[in-house]
Formats: sequence, structure tokens, C-alpha cells
Amino acid sequence: MTWQQYEVLLDSFAHRGAGRHVAQLAWCWHGPLDTERFTAAWQSVTDREIVLRAAVAWDTFPRIVFHERAHAEVDHCPAGTDWDELLERDRLRGFDLRRPGPLRITLVDAGEPGERRTAATHVLLTFHHALLDAWSVFLLMEEFCRAYLADGVLPGGERRPDLRDWTRWLDHQDTRPARDFWSGAARDTSVAVLPARPGPATAQRGSGRAEVRLSAAEADRIYRWAAARAVPDSCAVQAVWALLLYRAAGVRGPAPVGFGVTVSGRGITLDSVERLVGPLRTSVPMAVRVDPESSVRGLLTALRDRALDMAAYEWVPTGQIREWTGRDGRSSLMESQVAWENTPRPLPDLSGRLADAGIRLEPRRATDGHTSLPAALLAHRAADGSLTLTVAHDRARLSDDEAWKLAGHCARLLRRLPSTTGEATVADVLRVLEGDPTPRAAPPPRGHPPRAVRLRPYSTGGRPGVDRAGSES
Repeated sequence: MTWQQYEVLLDSFAHRGAGRHVAQLAWCWHGPLDTERFTAAWQSVTDREIVLRAAVAWDTFPRIVFHERAHAEVDHCPAGTDWDELLERDRLRGFDLRRPGPLRITLVDAGEPGERRTAATHVLLTFHHALLDAWSVFLLMEEFCRAYLADGVLPGGERRPDLRDWTRWLDHQDTRPARDFWSGAARDTSVAVLPARPGPATAQRGSGRAEVRLSAAEADRIYRWAAARAVPDSCAVQAVWALLLYRAAGVRGPAPVGFGVTVSGRGITLDSVERLVGPLRTSVPMAVRVDPESSVRGLLTALRDRALDMAAYEWVPTGQIREWTGRDGRSSLMESQVAWENTPRPLPDLSGRLADAGIRLEPRRATDGHTSLPAALLAHRAADGSLTLTVAHDRARLSDDEAWKLAGHCARLLRRLPSTTGEATVADVLRVLEGDPTPRAAPPPRGHPPRAVRLRPYSTGGRPGVDRAGSES
């Protein structure tokens, strides 16, 4: 087991029933659907993919145990099921990771019940981040389609790397260069780590999501504006979040801000890592200095360059970075994060074969997990080109009203960016929010501060163990 997995598990167990680290992806299935073959295909994928037969055993240290056999969980909901209600209920249901199976498939029929269905059917895939990430679920969906087209049995193929290969790769890394990099990159405690000023208790509980939408034309303007400055549009979103962090700090002059950014974790030198099914996606700390008198272009360039520098060390878990930088759990590396929410990718190599069978798969948005941080900005580019900005938040820290205010500020700043000139400063952009009150966040609940996780003294990954069947964990 890796340090990253351990931290996810600890947080999940500490917040049972809250849906922490549970994510969802969805497709709309157009065309005939044989439910028996559908279930058999997922069982065939489960038999092939070792991570779908993984469970957590907890003794002195937690470890991953691989079972020889696991049941593919395919649930069915009748026509008329409320989609939003299903998403929330299935997320909160979560997973008992002591049993194998970090993935659940739910069919929601839009037609009459029956073994062979011809109307559109919604396919919901719910999974746990301790063992899977969204990239992996895309891969599993491709494998399922191959199995479905082959009468429910996944055809043979070359072996791909799996969770065991990733753990071995981590265990064999020389951590000294990574330690040197992160000790410098995350050394200073940032002045601003939350885009809100201290406020009263919210009297609310659970997780919330506040969404605002930018039109396709607005999103395209941002994309072209960023491209003209040699940065991706994700840098523009990160820059806006950095500005809001700086504004909330209430300081004058230059100041560092810090937040987490999601990374795929697949930029490592492991053969065929892009085909590996596992929980590689993670968040790493991004620290940047914001100067109100400096140009917006300079801030974008700093974010881009830091992201390029971090790419070689994105496999290092946050807990390890925290330890390397001497934090004891009271000094946080990041209290918020910025992420691009995943949309299921099309299956170009299978679309023709699916079409021959009268089947078309249309991506449908679900949610890529609820943050365990007080606030996270999730950016999602829809099929129609529009851009949705979602502030996912802990309602005990950031109320619904304050989250909506924060989401609106993000949208206003993003809309402002394409109209800036090359010499526009950070202060120039922030003037669009003059007169608007800064969002307020409640202090963390009383009690002991989150303890720093120390999984093993020697590695970013766990030492392999052996279960009764001889499978490495």
C-alpha cells in the first residue's frame, strides 16, 4: 500500500457515510442492451483486472489483499428514477473496502423493464479513489465494451502493468532529488491558503456544490487568450484562484499563496503507465508569489513553469512532502485545490464496432469526487464547449451562500482576463471585484489538529506483503 492510499483510507474511515473520496462517471447507452451479456462482460473484466479484486486488510499496517475471485456489482434501477437523487444516494453509500470491489455499476432504464432493452439507458460507474481514479475507469469502460462485443467474454491480450507494478516502481525510486525539489518548492508557509476570510460558524453540515457556467463563446475566448500567452487554459483557472487567495489574505504588496492542483500521476517512467488501472491521480501543492503590481502574464508564466517543474515529482504523496518540509499537521500545505473534472472520453477505436451493433455511447457528466478540503474549484468543459466552474465545499466550513459568492467571483475574474492587455497587472484584474465582500469561512472544528501520517520510514510506497493466495499487496 502506498502512502497516498493510506491517507485516503484514514480520511474515509474518519468520515464514514460522508461519501469522501467516492467519485462517479456516467454514460448514456443508446441502442439495444442485453443485460445478461452486460453483467457477464463486467464479470469478465473483474476476473481480468486485479484491482477490481482488491480489498484492504488492516492489522499492524493496512495492506492491499488481492482475491482470486470477486463479484462484479451491477445494480438496476427502474425507469423514472431521479438521476440527481441516485447520484447522491450512491455516493453516500460508499464502499466497504474490507471486501473486494472498489467499483459499482448501476443501470437506469429509460424504457420498460426487460432483458433486452432498446431505449436509452444510463450507465453510472461509482468508484473509490483509494484504488481507482477516473483515468482508470475510462480504461475499464473500454475493456467492458470489448467484452460486451465479444458476447460477454473479454478477449485475451498483452499484459498491462497493474497496481503491483506501480507499488514496486515507487519502492525503487531514489527519493533524494524529489526531497530536494519539494523541500524548496513547498518550504515556506503560504500567507494565503483559503479563498475566504475568517467568519462565524455556518450551522450547516455535509458537502455542497455551487456551479456557474460560462458559455461556449466565453470559454473559447479564455482558451485563445491563454494560448496566445503560451499557457493552457487550466493556468487561467489556477491564476484566478491564486488571485482570490491573495484577495482573501488582505495583505498589501507581494505575498505567497498556496493551493493544491490535481495531476494524473502518469508522467512516470513506467512502461505502458497510461494503461495502468489504479489510483495514480493525486493532488500536489502549488505555491506561487502574487504581486499586485506585476503583470497577469507574469503570474501565468510562473504557474506554468512551476507545473512543468513539478511534473517530474508528481508521484510523491502529500504526506511525504509534509514530512520533508517539517510540518507537524498544524501547518497545512493546502486548504483548497483546483482540478479539471473528468468527462468520459469517447472510445474511437471501438465506436465503429459499437455502431455496427446499433450502440452509441454518449458521455454524461457525473462527479469526480467530493473534496475533503474546505473548498475546491472544479473546472469542467462540456461537449457543447461551455465551461462549468464548481466550488465543491465542506458546508461546515464554507456555507452555501459563501460558496455561491466564491463561484461567482471565479466566473467574473475569468470573464475579465481575455479583455486585459499585455501590461495589465494583478491589481487591474482584481478591481472587477471592488465593492464585493470577500467570502467568509468558519474556523476548523475544535479538537486535535489533523495528525501527519507516517506510514513507513523508508519509502513513498508500502513494502509488498503476501496474502494466502500469494498475491502481492
